[in-house]
Amino acid sequence: MRILLFSKRINKKLSSLIFLLIITCSCLVFGQEYQKHRYKGTEKTLPYRLLLPENYDSSKQYPLILFLHGIGERGSDNELQLTHGSDFFLKDDVRKKFPAIVVFPQCSENTHWAKVKSRQPYAFFKRKRKNEQLELVEEFMAYVEDTFPIKSNQIYLGGLSMGGMGTLELLYRNPKKFAAAFAICGGAHTRWVRKLQHTPIWLFHGQKDQVISHGFSQRLYEGLLEKDAPVKFTSYPDHNHFVWNSALEEKGLLEWVFSHSLKSQ
Repeated sequence: MRILLFSKRINKKLSSLIFLLIITCSCLVFGQEYQKHRYKGTEKTLPYRLLLPENYDSSKQYPLILFLHGIGERGSDNELQLTHGSDFFLKDDVRKKFPAIVVFPQCSENTHWAKVKSRQPYAFFKRKRKNEQLELVEEFMAYVEDTFPIKSNQIYLGGLSMGGMGTLELLYRNPKKFAAAFAICGGAHTRWVRKLQHTPIWLFHGQKDQVISHGFSQRLYEGLLEKDAPVKFTSYPDHNHFVWNSALEEKGLLEWVFSHSLKSQ
């Protein structure tokens, strides 16, 4: 019996070690293309990874994609935020058809992209609250626009899970900033519709999600439809929380994103 228990412990440790090695190797592979930087803000520092277009030319202007990671990728290592989604933007066809500057900031540990009243089950505030993490991201965005040749009318926003919630809150805080946004298994308060209705949004959610309720995306979608907002919703009947691979591979996602630009700029 002792030998069996010892064997189980060893197998569990080996499984954990193999998983960590896979994640580490993945981050290293993606990190070869994603440049590692740290933005020093007024009060805090924001680690971020930057992907420049192929054959980058500083004399040209490019669209910008800001991608917010999930809760499991928080920290300060400037690695983990590449775990999900970064490989999608490295695909040859994506880089050729949609040249853009892509940034993956990293949320610090024990904080959150979104300002929520409670977690699991999540509950959202009706109105804007102080959010130091998103304030830092906003400050960072201004820096990126000042530093790199960005098309100001083609700034796009996306994220998954905690980053999906952060995407909607950042959009709520800056309703005239982004040309389009996509939120994967995220959520927001339905009272935010008034601020969100003018930006094209594509929502994705698994109906069996037990982490962030599918109802958040469903109710937000219905509220936006009532305002005749340019919103899309892809609901996956057989998926749980882990829908980001399916969402990013959804046919026409980037075509839809890049078809939008701010008219007034």
